[in-house]
Amino acid sequence: MPDKVSPGPLCGNPMPREAVCIHTKKVYDSCREKECLQDIRVYLTRNAQAILDNATNVKPKTAELLWAYIDVEPIAFNRGFYTVDVKYFYKITADAFTGVGRPREICGLASYDKRTVLFGSEGSVRIFSSQYEPQDNDIQNFEKTNLPVAVVEVVDPVLLGVKVLEDEEDCDECCCNDCGTGDIPESICNCFEDVLVVNDPEKKLFATLGQFSIIKLERDNQLLMPAFDICMPEKECGSSSDDPCDLFDKIKFPVDEFFPPHMSEMIRGTEISNNGRCNNTSGCCNRRR
Repeated sequence: MPDKVSPGPLCGNPMPREAVCIHTKKVYDSCREKECLQDIRVYLTRNAQAILDNATNVKPKTAELLWAYIDVEPIAFNRGFYTVDVKYFYKITADAFTGVGRPREICGLASYDKRTVLFGSEGSVRIFSSQYEPQDNDIQNFEKTNLPVAVVEVVDPVLLGVKVLEDEEDCDECCCNDCGTGDIPESICNCFEDVLVVNDPEKKLFATLGQFSIIKLERDNQLLMPAFDICMPEKECGSSSDDPCDLFDKIKFPVDEFFPPHMSEMIRGTEISNNGRCNNTSGCCNRRR
């Protein structure tokens, strides 16, 4: 009897049991990007702007990606190709030094627009679905257009640096919640404890970010795939009624937390992880040591 195949890298030459038809998203085109976003304007909160106006120095701290707005449009006279416009919204945090005391934390909003062109093929069918909509009176979903779906995968950017520029012009205070601007969604403003100042203050904060991203265009498609067996979980779920001390006994002692590894050990660990592992129970794969 052949060994049971487990999810993960395949070893040997296991034979599929059947061919199955699955409905999934097929990636028609994709691209990756390593970008240095230099000198992006940071719109600080009202309290943070007041701190910056009296600051003598600013040090970068963290950057967090809050949301990405994505828009897909077909390119005229170039069938099958589409423009993908992405607008990123970031929460920038920095430390402002205002005197001899400890630095004070300031935060604000930054945004960046990106456009790329990808191939998404063509489709002329109308897709209907009986998927239940809880707040829509169970109305069938339908796709009004045949555009492909854009998917953007981004990790939190690295805050490479910040700088402050001074402006001699004085402007009245204007906040995103008060001016009615449609550029900043309300959900983004709610990520900050105070209103955002979007005018031109005397001192402006600019940030430089390092970002890694992958952009894909997908369409619904039916594919014929080989199937080896049903995927039955082998790990048993732990019970919440177990004795806490019994659960604690199963946790290994965190030796690495008390004895940090040396640089040579970290390099060796990286080489081993790059060689990959095989989680097949047959044990036919060995990693290089």
